[in-house]
Amino acid sequence: MTERLLIIDDDITLLQTLAARMQRYGYEVMTAASEDELKQITVSPIANILLDLKFGHANGLELIKPLQQRFKPKHLVVLTGYASIATSVAAIKAGATDYLAKPIQTQTLLQSLEHAESSHADELPELAEHHLSPAQLEWEHIQRTLQEYDGNISATARALGMHRRTLQRKLGKYSPLKE
Repeated sequence: MTERLLIIDDDITLLQTLAARMQRYGYEVMTAASEDELKQITVSPIANILLDLKFGHANGLELIKPLQQRFKPKHLVVLTGYASIATSVAAIKAGATDYLAKPIQTQTLLQSLEHAESSHADELPELAEHHLSPAQLEWEHIQRTLQEYDGNISATARALGMHRRTLQRKLGKYSPLKE
């Protein structure tokens, strides 16, 4: 029997590409590009879920627990184009089994889905030892503060002492960790 895989991402092109790739590797793939499409999926359990960190207007971190309760996945992998240590820790604490940065190679994704337990606890000290550039340090500080204020842009901007639009511009750019 093939394993079910649910891909949740609002980027239609990426969603279709990932679905086609994973079907070639024998997965029974279902997709959701919006919260309405996600609500329409009634199949359960689903062994594997790929979840976009920024899914439309929703924060993917807030969807982890409800998805686990509803579908009982053995793997729930958070995918993001805005990787940060703060959000990776938050995702793992919320129950994700892995946290991967986009763009993602198929082999990396397959390896993530094959591992039953996340080994991120071993990887985090390695990340901490990595020397960060000033831009990366700023990105990490912004992400930690954003987490503290539950994603509230205005409160985060006040805490950081910057204008809300400046913070939005900084958040709109890709993470400097990808450079």
